[in-house]
Amino acid sequence: MTPRSLKLRLTVEIAGVLRNLHPHLKKKLRESFRIILSDPLSGKALKDELDGLRSFRVGTFRIIYRIVRGQIIEIVAIGPRKHIYEETFRLLKKKVKRPL
Repeated sequence: MTPRSLKLRLTVEIAGVLRNLHPHLKKKLRESFRIILSDPLSGKALKDELDGLRSFRVGTFRIIYRIVRGQIIEIVAIGPRKHIYEETFRLLKKKVKRPL
């Protein structure tokens, strides 16, 4: 996969989180997005309930993402390592329960 063939997708919620972060951390996250786009498998593959997701380390923060149809890198969550995995699981569980 080449970086040009991949697109980054952020939800409105994640874009809001990014807007409120310290400029230094925002810069680190943007650099990390570039790394993920150039090598989507650079993040650690998650297991069990979070199977199918990957985690990219940015200091004490983690970027949780998934590769959609080999063309889109979808950012699922961003946050401190201490809470991000539980929050991601809760978010995914909430999305599954939504009625059609």
